[in-house]
Amino acid sequence: MDILKRSSGIWASELVSNLDKMCDNLESTLSNSSSASYLFPLQQFLFTFLTKTLSGADPSVDAKIADGGYLMFDRWLALQLLPTVPIGILQPLEEIFLHSFAYPFFLVSGDYNNLYNFIKQHGKEVVNRGKLEFGLTEEESIHNLLFVLGFNAFGGFSVFLPSLIDAIATDTTGLQRKLAKEARENGGSTLTLNSVKDMPLINSVVYEVLRLNPPVPLQYARARKDFTLSSHDSAFRVTKGELLCGYQKLVMRDPLVFQEPESFFFFFWFPTVSPNPTGQRLIRRGTELHLRVCRWPMGCCMHKAGFEPPTLT
Repeated sequence: MDILKRSSGIWASELVSNLDKMCDNLESTLSNSSSASYLFPLQQFLFTFLTKTLSGADPSVDAKIADGGYLMFDRWLALQLLPTVPIGILQPLEEIFLHSFAYPFFLVSGDYNNLYNFIKQHGKEVVNRGKLEFGLTEEESIHNLLFVLGFNAFGGFSVFLPSLIDAIATDTTGLQRKLAKEARENGGSTLTLNSVKDMPLINSVVYEVLRLNPPVPLQYARARKDFTLSSHDSAFRVTKGELLCGYQKLVMRDPLVFQEPESFFFFFWFPTVSPNPTGQRLIRRGTELHLRVCRWPMGCCMHKAGFEPPTLT
């Protein structure tokens, strides 16, 4: 959070600058071909943008990092996620050969060391802040920074943004036009974080995509004490030390909380009662279902009027 706060002044400008470069590259590809994939250009944009804003290091000063840094993160993330992520091959072969053991670090040690040395050399200001203000060693500061940068930021956005783009691109109700209109009317001459706060439809679309497709669907933790975990109609006794797994989609697509939980309603989080962006009243969902709980750690939320969420005792 300290890093985010300190870098907030350059987020908007770096975002626009690097997005412009990504769009120019895509247009250049399209001028020579009938189609272009946006996934790798998107990841390269994310890597450059997030590395500059979170670590203060500019990838352009190192050609190897500038060209392949995002692929280094991809391989490092894949090694950590493969034991838990379903890839759709014939069961039980997937569980036996892919999900039964941790993979050795040496497979990606070269990539990780390249990123480590880059941050050590070019992200000194942020690394020193970790040492002076938080009592970390240099090694701990760099490892923590790489985890936040690679896993939380780069990894999360690499999963979430394609879902967001797909939701907007496949909409048939004119959502793209409505989003463009709102952005042009409220964006001002220069994009800022404050101007984004004045774009309720854009915020609503982002929240609804997070609800349907959380970037990190599985979360694990060990109970620190004995407690009772309550659901809508049951209670489960959990003892200290037990391993718990939380599946975000069970929460965010709960039919007892959300009406038509599998459907994408881009106006769901829109703050007005009537009319909403579709020209219809918010009858099934919307603001007459006032917000009781809205939690976004890894995209977790619950929302329903009159519903008291389960408590841990």
